[in-house]
Amino acid sequence: MSRGPLRRGPRPQWGSDESHCGILHVDMDAFFASVELVRRPHLRGRPVIVGGESRGVVLAATYEARAFGVHSAMPMSQARRMCPQAIVLPPDQAAYRAASVAVMAILGQVTALVEKVSVDEAFLDVSGARRRLGSPTVIAEQIRERVRRELDLPCSVGIASTKFVAKLASGMAKPDGVLLIPQAATVPFLHSLPVGSLWGVGERTEAALARWGIATVAQLAASEVTTVQRAVGKVAGAHLHDLAWGRDPRPVTPVRQEKSIGAESTLQEDTADTSVLETHLVRLADRTATQLRERGLVARTVSLKVRSADFRTLTRSRTLGVPTDTAREVAHAARELLAGVDLAGQAVRLVGVRAEGLTASTMRPLTLEESVDDGHAPQRRAEQAMDEVRRRFGAGAVRAASVVDATSRTSTILEPPGELS
Repeated sequence: MSRGPLRRGPRPQWGSDESHCGILHVDMDAFFASVELVRRPHLRGRPVIVGGESRGVVLAATYEARAFGVHSAMPMSQARRMCPQAIVLPPDQAAYRAASVAVMAILGQVTALVEKVSVDEAFLDVSGARRRLGSPTVIAEQIRERVRRELDLPCSVGIASTKFVAKLASGMAKPDGVLLIPQAATVPFLHSLPVGSLWGVGERTEAALARWGIATVAQLAASEVTTVQRAVGKVAGAHLHDLAWGRDPRPVTPVRQEKSIGAESTLQEDTADTSVLETHLVRLADRTATQLRERGLVARTVSLKVRSADFRTLTRSRTLGVPTDTAREVAHAARELLAGVDLAGQAVRLVGVRAEGLTASTMRPLTLEESVDDGHAPQRRAEQAMDEVRRRFGAGAVRAASVVDATSRTSTILEPPGELS
């Protein structure tokens, strides 16, 4: 997801030779905000931010908001100061997942070689689709037209001979554009960029390279590999030097194994009240377990994330005896982990729950009719009934609440929708 403001003026062109450029990177433009605008078309053309009202970070911003310097991952308090006239919308993760599924379905009709990178971006290898659909630029325009026509969402597409360069190209094609980087133009294109453009170069790595006088990709490419390795480490240095010369042999891999699934929440007010924190954990566990079931996965390990008011972050994890996809088991583990956290008297600002050690579930999803059959475990039956209700009537139709039974295990019950307190 690009953090940049609206691009003005013509995009630079690097040539038109597509003969060795079979890799596309499709990146949705301001994805969460764009999904919200589909549901609220009267907000088009206005600065819109998706995120918490006053705490947490910006998840997405329209280009009208970005013109004021707002970008994703920025603290909401800062974003509101920079753009006080912005309209702030709360995130709706279920809506974003549904839109993502629809986008990926369109990409899957172009080629079977689709590698989903995140909820709003994917790589495609269209080398085998040329005879059927045309050149890569023609395919890119077809994708953008279909996504716009069927979903009313904008996307940008980068085309190159490698994944890394295609991703850079899609960022430079924003908003709502296509950029081709011919194979012969790969090195000149890369050497025109700052070193922070390279995949894996964050603020710390950029600062480490700057101490060695390396501020651009061209300077990195001209440096000895050993010099780069001394700056950032042996493995990272060799990798960055390869990228600086356009060497990226990684193929598009259709099956991308998810390593973890989770959810987190920044609290409206810092608190040390255990009951309030546990209420959040139960609802985060519900969101996490719902995603596990949607993907047909079970988790062996549950991880807890706690950030205190002084921004100190602690993580704890526990391996379960039996892999699970139920909110009850995830919430129970998270509550026990919370009980073992020593915050040294600090209130809590953020809590998160994550499921790790994922494997495919062998349990078949229940239908709504089967969910009332006493032959199935009551807890999983209830949670899958919630899944079906949400599929039929929307994500906000029902939510999880918590009660504590005689064995001190959190149970999930059905509760009408409302704000997370």
